[in-house]
Amino acid sequence: MLTAPSVNAVAPVRIPNKKSDLLVPLGIIGIILMMVLPLPAALLDLLLAFSIALAIGVFLTALFIEEALEFSAFPAFVLVATLLRLSLNVATTRLILLHGAEGHGAAGQVVEAFGRFVVEGNIVVGLVVFLILVVINFVVVTKGAGRVAEVAARFTLDAMPGKQMAIDADLQSGTITADQARVRRRNLEREADFFGAMDGASKFVHGDAVAGLLITGINLVGGLIIGVSAGMELGKAAETFSVLTVGDALVSQLPSLLVSAASGLVVTRSATGDQIGRAFGAQLLGRRRAVAMTAGILTVLALVPGMPAVPCLIIAGALALAVRKIPPEGAKEAAEAAAKAGTGPGAPARSSAEEIDAALSVDLLSVEFGYELIWVVDPTRGGNLLERVGALRSQMARELGIVVPPVHVCDNLELAPSNYRVLLLGNEIGGSMLRANRVLAVDPGTGVPPLEGEKTTDPTFGMAALWIPVRDREMAEALGYTVVDHPTILATHLGELLRQHAHKLLGRQEVQHLLEVLARLSPKLVDDVVPSQVPIGEMLRVLRNLLKEGVSIRDMRTIVESLGDLVAQTKDPEQLTEMVRERLSAHITARVKQPNGSVAALALDPRLEDVLRRSLRDIATGQGGALDPELLRGITASAEAAMPKFAAIGAPPIVITPPDLRRYVRAIFERKLPHLFVASFREIDPSTPLRVLDTVRAQQAAA
Repeated sequence: MLTAPSVNAVAPVRIPNKKSDLLVPLGIIGIILMMVLPLPAALLDLLLAFSIALAIGVFLTALFIEEALEFSAFPAFVLVATLLRLSLNVATTRLILLHGAEGHGAAGQVVEAFGRFVVEGNIVVGLVVFLILVVINFVVVTKGAGRVAEVAARFTLDAMPGKQMAIDADLQSGTITADQARVRRRNLEREADFFGAMDGASKFVHGDAVAGLLITGINLVGGLIIGVSAGMELGKAAETFSVLTVGDALVSQLPSLLVSAASGLVVTRSATGDQIGRAFGAQLLGRRRAVAMTAGILTVLALVPGMPAVPCLIIAGALALAVRKIPPEGAKEAAEAAAKAGTGPGAPARSSAEEIDAALSVDLLSVEFGYELIWVVDPTRGGNLLERVGALRSQMARELGIVVPPVHVCDNLELAPSNYRVLLLGNEIGGSMLRANRVLAVDPGTGVPPLEGEKTTDPTFGMAALWIPVRDREMAEALGYTVVDHPTILATHLGELLRQHAHKLLGRQEVQHLLEVLARLSPKLVDDVVPSQVPIGEMLRVLRNLLKEGVSIRDMRTIVESLGDLVAQTKDPEQLTEMVRERLSAHITARVKQPNGSVAALALDPRLEDVLRRSLRDIATGQGGALDPELLRGITASAEAAMPKFAAIGAPPIVITPPDLRRYVRAIFERKLPHLFVASFREIDPSTPLRVLDTVRAQQAAA
């Protein structure tokens, strides 16, 4: 089943550590002081070993991370590691020049070990190895990593606007929450900052390599001069100081090379999206054909005269064994498909209790459609339904003051291929059929010329319409038809259904959320009224009554203040609703006002008002009072006959009643004319001109 994607993002949690907050700054200050303060050889050995261990740890960390942002402190670490190596270079140089004449151990055992045992005391070999390491570090690793970081930083900055728009679209469509969107935006900013910092961090390694060359040359030349001036023979001085210089160069260049390699691994991490070990194992050894062909080629090479047969056959045998453990092509995809479908050995086992719990859950709001309409949620095929749903949720918040829950969009194979339906708490509240490869041309009712097409009605407003080919769209628009595509039809129909059923979307949890939003601006008001004076349940009933007749509850401050003032007079939610409506007269007037600033409305005939009041009195005293069905049908017909007058002037249909009759009149028109807005005289701003288009008469109703 196709469902709308959902994104779950978790904000990183920072655990405060006061010790690390102090140790790191003190350590950096200590690194700077090492450049000027003399260090004993034993302490220098400890620091050199620490530098090597730190570089190894960083390199392994770069291997095991899956995303570059998991090691976001790496650019700053490169600077600190560079300072540490340079400080150690300065410290060893000081010991070499001051005490080099005393022997090979003058600069500590670590330097001596690298100078004597690593290159076996051969100065030329040591210098050559050092220069090769510098070339590898400087020309190959550092230059490549710097170029990757530069390109990644540029591409990340160029892609930021598009990624921000994608996050906003997901937020508007309800696939992510505001907190998740905030985390994703923060991660996007951190990613851009990280690659920009990595671009600059590569320059630290470049400078480190240059400084290593200069320090090595200074040690060689300065050591010879100091050794000869101290009375040593030229050959002895050259041998002693050369061993110390080469050892110092190698012991500093090894951590530098490890950190450079780690920087290359970090900046290329986004290309693999996984740990290096798993990526190599899955991608390099994941194809049976490639591994088998490699084993065969090595076997052929072993038969070539002069080639070492044993190493080639050993590697070929190892690859042949690996081929037996690699699954056939397509087996992995089939296993993943079976696991997603809930079958096969890879499928997670679900207990009967979990299945029952899953069956009990009901989506608050969902849209289902047949397989021919799947494209409406696919942006690559021109479908923008999710984007429209997000805009609709924002519009409903501004228009009615409610937060529409995320809409679950999915396909349903039980529906006809071109049908869709909207469900509220699992119950269908609307739906229709959309013709494939057609657009809907709606007749606006202004006498447009006839057009060839399949006759139908607009699913939202029931207006006459035609299904026409897409190629005829421009012609229909030129003739005056309103032409809409499938996503527009779905979004418009969904919006109208949400307006009709807005009161059903509001529950205690939603009311609590609205109160929390109000409490941020008026905390004292909420504390005084809810729940001490007005319980959540009573407030919910009042808000539902308002939404049921299309009155916005966005002005929660006025509503809560009104309830706090009026609750002492009555506890009846229906009466409270009527009194709150009077406090919301400015909003109600704006809702029905025409562009010219006046309100055009129907009015009740005085004799009809007397009939309705008598009926209410009799009902209250238990003496019957129910209106005659014929009279009710006549009242409704009288109001319905006046509807074209509102359409002619482009005004919303409204009937004005006395305050004591408003609820009764609304009940009369509720089923037959649900779009007829019923307001009392007190709900219209006195400064707004009122124009009576027609009168609903009792005599006409009774005729």
